[in-house]
Amino acid sequence: MGKLDGKVAIITGAGRGIGRAIAEAYLREGASVTITAGREQSELDQLARQHQSAHVLPLLADVTDPAACEQVMEQTIQKFGHVDILVNNAARGMKYVSPSFMTEPTRFWEIDPAVWRMIIDTNVNGLFYMTRAVVTRLLEQRREGSIINISVNSETMKRRGFSPYGPSKAALESASAIWAQELSEARIRVNLLLPGGATNTGMVPADVSAEVQARLLQPEIMQAPAVFLASDASQDLTGRRLIATEWGADNPQGRAIVENTG
Repeated sequence: MGKLDGKVAIITGAGRGIGRAIAEAYLREGASVTITAGREQSELDQLARQHQSAHVLPLLADVTDPAACEQVMEQTIQKFGHVDILVNNAARGMKYVSPSFMTEPTRFWEIDPAVWRMIIDTNVNGLFYMTRAVVTRLLEQRREGSIINISVNSETMKRRGFSPYGPSKAALESASAIWAQELSEARIRVNLLLPGGATNTGMVPADVSAEVQARLLQPEIMQAPAVFLASDASQDLTGRRLIATEWGADNPQGRAIVENTG
């Protein structure tokens, strides 16, 4: 028996990196999974081919489009009958500001406003649109659920040269804290999950030094805590911030992001 048998998850940004790693873990644990990406259908199809097609729904969807988020929700219901879990992983990083952002910080007033809007639209507005679509349906069906928002270290949110990515993740953390409180009575939990350090994903430039590359965490570090947050083992846990490098099944609670949660 898998830890997620019978559960249905939607994972955004699942074509590669952290989203893909979480999708693979959920499928191994018995969940049915809708996987989305904004651009590369081939990456989604490759993941689907590696697993039973009856349990995977690959969808190309732009989270910055509210109608597309609603369509992801509807197609998930049509194929799997319900939804239990949403993993908000889709995001755009600093490489859109500058390919050399790790060594040559861009000051905020030097950023193209169109790039600023693109990153905020994906990382903040897309988070809202997708969560709204799923929560509305959960409330209609009076189902419990788990919302898992993928975040970053607090230092990254305040790092020089990391606008607008840092501010967008700070907004995600604020939204998570507020939504956890607003959804607590409905038994829909909202938690944050972050790796705990720079991670080997598409957000890291391909030309980083071998020394930097060796220090990167691998996306698979997110799998165990992501399964925990999606499972019934965490059904009383909301408003928490779990750091994958610190997480363990013997002490799974994470840190409170909402007051009066312990």
